[in-house]
Amino acid sequence: MLETIVLDIGETITRDDRYWASWADWLEIPRHTLSALVGAVVAQGRDNADALRLARPGCDVAAEYRAREAAGRGEHLDESDLYDDVRPALPALRERGVRVVIAGNQTARAGELLRGLALPADLIVTSGEWGVAKPQPAFFARVLEVAQAPADRTLYVGDHPANDVFPAKAAGLRVAHLRRGPWGYLWADDAEVRAAADWRIASLSQLVTIAED
Repeated sequence: MLETIVLDIGETITRDDRYWASWADWLEIPRHTLSALVGAVVAQGRDNADALRLARPGCDVAAEYRAREAAGRGEHLDESDLYDDVRPALPALRERGVRVVIAGNQTARAGELLRGLALPADLIVTSGEWGVAKPQPAFFARVLEVAQAPADRTLYVGDHPANDVFPAKAAGLRVAHLRRGPWGYLWADDAEVRAAADWRIASLSQLVTIAED
């Protein structure tokens, strides 16, 4: 029986639409152009920040991030950025005695913004706050610490094979691959992903049934 469910952030809890649109506006390129570049790097299995470097060769992403923040055009999250199944699914899991943790590759600022939304979770934390990011084993070691449950009773939910499915499985966690966002859709039927994932889901609402098994 599962005791803890840990959820990725981008394209699991939040949509990435605003994130990429804001970057396109900052770099002064059409939004559909950056969207296409994101799709290209996803298909090649590259870091999604490479889309920014393709859009602006030589781009120092960290420096541009700081410049956006200084200009008052930095990160923003509100209720419209959440997927529709987040608000119903999380309290339903907690009502069944499941500890709910949200932990993904995001900045410390994103962590602050997510906590500001008062999501029904026991803990919300980001790689920026931990100082270690997926797919590093140290990230999943931290996940197990905050899960407060054995690895085989902890489920990690995410859309990205290389960042979520494979390293979580290597850490001994149970894994659910979420068919959501470009990574989730592109790799949904990949044989290695299917073999690694304990469950393949299309909605967070399916976690409620999984938690009851």
